[in-house]
Amino acid sequence: MSFQPIVGQGGYSGWRLLQRTGELQRSLVAKEQSVARDVAYVRERLGSTETAEALVADYRLRHTALSAFGLEDDVNNRFFIRKVLESDLSDPKSLANRLGDKRYLALAEAFGYGSGSGPSRDLADEIAERHVSAELERRVGTIDGNLRLAMNAQRELAKIGESAASDNVRWYNIIGSAPLRKVIEGALGLTSDFIKFPVEKQVEQLKQRTAAMFGSASPSAFGDPKNLEKLIQKFLIRAEMISPVQSSYSAALLLLSNSANRPALG
Repeated sequence: MSFQPIVGQGGYSGWRLLQRTGELQRSLVAKEQSVARDVAYVRERLGSTETAEALVADYRLRHTALSAFGLEDDVNNRFFIRKVLESDLSDPKSLANRLGDKRYLALAEAFGYGSGSGPSRDLADEIAERHVSAELERRVGTIDGNLRLAMNAQRELAKIGESAASDNVRWYNIIGSAPLRKVIEGALGLTSDFIKFPVEKQVEQLKQRTAAMFGSASPSAFGDPKNLEKLIQKFLIRAEMISPVQSSYSAALLLLSNSANRPALG
C-alpha cells in the first residue's frame, strides 16, 4: 500500500500540519519502491538521452520528467511534448514561448534540447527531487485539492518573486497558470468575473490588491516567505468559508483538467 499523506481535517490547519511534517512525509514517499525506481532510472539514463525524440520514446523518463513539472497528464501526448522540448526559445513565436501555461516553457528551458545544449549534469538530480515532491503533492491533492494548489503556489510563486523578469511579465506568467491564478484570485478576494476582464485589466487589479495587502504591487513580494505564507493562509481560509467540500472538489477538477485542456496560444 502506498503512503497516504497526513493532513488532518485539511484546510489551513492541514497546511500548518504539512509545514511541520512535510519533509518527513516527503521522505516516506521517496522510500517507496515505485518512486525509488523512477528516481534511480532518471539518474542512470537521463544524462545519455541526447535528443527530445529519445526522451519521449522512453515512457519512464517521459513520465518522470513531466511529473517533475506538474505535466504528467500529458504523458501520452508524445508529439506535442517533443515539439515543446525542441522549441527554439530565442524565437518568441516558438511553441514553448507561445503556450499560455509557462510550465511548458520551464520544461523546455530545463532540458535545453532546442538550443542544442541538452540536459545539464545536475538536471537528473533536479528532476528526481522535483518528481518526489510532485508525487507528494499529487497524493495530498486526492485528499484536499486546495492544499495541492497551496503547495504548488508556495514553490512556484517564490520562484516568480525572485525572477529578474519585469513585473508585467511575471504577472502574465501567474495569470497563464490556472493553479497559480486560482490561489491568487482566492487570496486577494477577486470575484469569478475577474477572468473575463482583458488581461491588462487583470494585471491592474492584481497590482492594486497586492499593493493593498503587502505594500508592493510587484510579484517580488512573493519572494518573502512571510508574504507568501500570508497569501496562502488567506486563500485556504477563504476557500473553507465557501464550503470545504465544494471548494476542494472544484480545486481537484481544476488540477485534473488543467493539462487536459491545451493552454491558449498567444
